[in-house]
Amino acid sequence: MFDILTFIGLMSQFRRFGASNGVRTVIPNIRKKLPAAGQLGFTLIEIMVVVVIIGILAALVGPRLFGQVDRARTEAAKAEISTIENAMKFYRLNHYAYPTAEQGIEALITKPNDPNIKSYPAGGYLERMPKDPWGNPYLYLNPGNQGEIDIYTLGADGAVGGDGNNATIGNWDLE
Repeated sequence: MFDILTFIGLMSQFRRFGASNGVRTVIPNIRKKLPAAGQLGFTLIEIMVVVVIIGILAALVGPRLFGQVDRARTEAAKAEISTIENAMKFYRLNHYAYPTAEQGIEALITKPNDPNIKSYPAGGYLERMPKDPWGNPYLYLNPGNQGEIDIYTLGADGAVGGDGNNATIGNWDLE
């Protein structure tokens, strides 16, 4: 590419030789300054070095980011369990008991077929039935094994117990 100094140099040659002679001398100088057609762009080695650097960065940063995703899912499950537990407490305040195991968490969304339930809020206690971050429904036990009631998810693997992302998360784990 031309810079301003190259342009000034070409113009001085043009003036020095006159218009008719200058045209002939300037054009060959312009051709000398332009790179050949094969010299434009990046070489294969330069591109490969950049790809290798990007691959190394992805190998170093990727696992850290994926660990954050698992932690975020665990925290989201805890937050939703806390929301369900609070809705259960409101249900209990209105009806003097938690929903039975047969009524389940659905009792927070639609009115159960129980003649003892007289004042059920129009929109229910929850707007919708939440699913855990892994796409499974939350589980409910009344009476619970860990407390008066248990609200829990089995984690990513869908099995009882486990560690990390596969751990069972319940209302007894909330801090």
